[in-house]
Amino acid sequence: MASGQLSKAGTWTEAAAGIWAYPSVLVGLVGAGIQASRTPALHEREGAEQGLRYVYKLIDLEGLGLDVNDLPELLTAAQRFGFAGLNITHPCKQAVIPLLDELAPDAAALGAVNTVVLKDGRRVGHNTDWWGFAESFRRELSDVRRDCVVQFGAGGAGTAVAHALLTLGANRIIVIDTDESRAQRLATALCERFGQDRACFSSSPADALAKADGMINTTPLGMAKYPGMVVSIDLLRPDLWVADIVYFPLETELLRQARARGCRTMSGGGMAVFQAVGAFHLFTGLEPNADRMLQHFNGM
Repeated sequence: MASGQLSKAGTWTEAAAGIWAYPSVLVGLVGAGIQASRTPALHEREGAEQGLRYVYKLIDLEGLGLDVNDLPELLTAAQRFGFAGLNITHPCKQAVIPLLDELAPDAAALGAVNTVVLKDGRRVGHNTDWWGFAESFRRELSDVRRDCVVQFGAGGAGTAVAHALLTLGANRIIVIDTDESRAQRLATALCERFGQDRACFSSSPADALAKADGMINTTPLGMAKYPGMVVSIDLLRPDLWVADIVYFPLETELLRQARARGCRTMSGGGMAVFQAVGAFHLFTGLEPNADRMLQHFNGM
């Protein structure tokens, strides 16, 4: 009996030693209303596949009774606790910028950050959102017309998506936002970066969509916490493609109504996966398996 117990304990010790020999990575997501996020499981599963002890924590401002004004304290705490980095989501993608030591070229150009790498006492901001959206679009909607695209939302995510759309060859983007001055600023910045008349803003969804090939929602509207749609149902028509970057739920009301009217659609799932692919690489220095991460996401 004693011998068996010793043998069993020895086995456990060896197993524990093997586990703790794996490199460890601690990261997190900062945002509001993020409890339904699939990102932690996505990162942790790929980390395990790569032989890492990978821990991904949710830092939900709502659950903690915090807001964007608490970002300085959260970043300091993350550094002190040895986080390799943080993903940043609504409503912090632009508010975090003044708190960083450096911006990568993509984040500087976009004026929005969704990934912060914490290393050697420094905070470096990156943006993997735009590439995440672009890769999803290439895989799902590469053949659609994009002479004119209407984009709802001019925040951090909207900035990244508009950049991706123009990079992918959209001829013109019409930006609509509840804050018209923000929509105007984004349109101006896009024209400066991509050329005159490549973007404009509008306050009339009906007028904008009447001449559009497709539309995309980059606002939080449609999330479980923010139910609803950015457009009236009667503005959807069969020849309009419709994309949404919201991915919890994956089937938003906008996409459900659009499909019911014969529109071709794209959910926010692909963008969620591919932005995570980019962030994983920044956090770990390892090359993740994008197809494996996509398969895991689809199986959740």
